[in-house]
Amino acid sequence: MSHFTDAEIAYLQSQRLGRLATAGPDGQPHVVPLAFRYNPETDTIDVGGHDFAQRKKWRDVQANPRVAIVVDDLASTSPWRPRGIEVRGEAAVLTTGGEAIGPGFDPDMFRIHPRRIVSWGLEPSAGPRPNARSVP
Repeated sequence: MSHFTDAEIAYLQSQRLGRLATAGPDGQPHVVPLAFRYNPETDTIDVGGHDFAQRKKWRDVQANPRVAIVVDDLASTSPWRPRGIEVRGEAAVLTTGGEAIGPGFDPDMFRIHPRRIVSWGLEPSAGPRPNARSVP
């Protein structure tokens, strides 16, 4: 059974770009846009890119695996209807598999194991209030 709701999975599968937050050795946050995919086999968020192991986010996660990724957009601007999902968790550093995320991507990647999921605007019946929960 997935930690994500059906609506969250459908939303993640419909999007291509997210924003990953890491923390540097000095505790300063670092946020970057990147490609991701929901991985149904592992119930994780996989992230990768070009020259992935050469980037600051790679160094940050090796020192501190706690990360957050936000995927969001506007379902409508009139009326204003934002929707999205934030996943906080721990990133496993992998040296294989990144090619599956996007064409020409490096094999290096992160696999984010969710610890907290917050989503909003994905289910019309839920209203504007966020749906937040911790993952065991």
